[in-house]
Amino acid sequence: MSTQTPAIALLPDRPRPWAGLVLTTGIAIAALLAGRDVPLIGGPVFGIVFGILARHLFAPGASFEPGIRFAAKHVLQWSIIALGAGLSLAQVAHTGLDSLAVTTVTVTTAALAAWIVGRLLGVGDRLTLLIGIGTAICGGSAIAAVSPIVEPEAHETAFAISTIFLFNVVAVLLFPVLGHWLHLSNAGFGMWAGTAINDTSSVVAAGYSYSKEAGDFATIVKLTRATLIMPICLVLALLAAGRAKRKGAGNFRLARIFPWFILWFLVASGLRTAGVIPEAAQPAIHCAAEFMIILALTAIGLSSNLRQMAATGVRPIVLGLGVWVAVSVSSLVVQYAMGQI
Repeated sequence: MSTQTPAIALLPDRPRPWAGLVLTTGIAIAALLAGRDVPLIGGPVFGIVFGILARHLFAPGASFEPGIRFAAKHVLQWSIIALGAGLSLAQVAHTGLDSLAVTTVTVTTAALAAWIVGRLLGVGDRLTLLIGIGTAICGGSAIAAVSPIVEPEAHETAFAISTIFLFNVVAVLLFPVLGHWLHLSNAGFGMWAGTAINDTSSVVAAGYSYSKEAGDFATIVKLTRATLIMPICLVLALLAAGRAKRKGAGNFRLARIFPWFILWFLVASGLRTAGVIPEAAQPAIHCAAEFMIILALTAIGLSSNLRQMAATGVRPIVLGLGVWVAVSVSSLVVQYAMGQI
């Protein structure tokens, strides 16, 4: 009696980067479409969620891992560079200077609150850093930017982004109500939303639900705040270099961990400012950056471990709440002290 070899045996289980990329791209497209239908949640969060579900429902094999890792790291860096191409340094200069004092206080407050609350709750250093930076700078984009440097576990990145998303939703619903209750001016609310809400999409949603003037102001403040991710990444890279040297890594070189994608981000932003990148190309660049972020976060979801996330418990959410409240209150206090609202 003859036996037939199963068809799957004809496909050796060896690393094939394209397999993971195809899988990740397919899920990312679904996340992009879902994000268009439900913009309050957005494609990046759908990407994380769909990726996590795919991993635990279908369990992609080892042959998919190289492509998934490539998307999680390299595509993520390319997305940050693409964002730079849409950020004109001249555009944010005037409003950026006006918001610098408030932004400096809120970022400092976020760092201190994350460190203190994280220590009190016993949250791990890397997860505390991700939640603190995500709250202080620009939510999921900031977490994505520092991840290649601090190298967190995939479930830590996913948990941090999920925590940031939770408070984004709360902010979009709560901030306009509180703004009217506090009788904030359009500029005052725009400053508050731009410095205290995490992701750009949520800032835009809250700002324009208050008024067009508030939305315009909040968007520029948020873009200015987002540029702070560049010096933060450089500082983290230098700290990583110092730790490696203290551990006696004889063959360590700073160039190996230097965030070169941030340098290219600056180059892209400079080209945008100089007019080398035409205005007509901005919609296409924005769409490309958006999809690459969704693709990278989908890959992070595919790399995540739900059991490890569940074992982390509610403490990171409490940490995120503490940092978010501290940032929101400090923004209002500084504006009142400076007579801006």
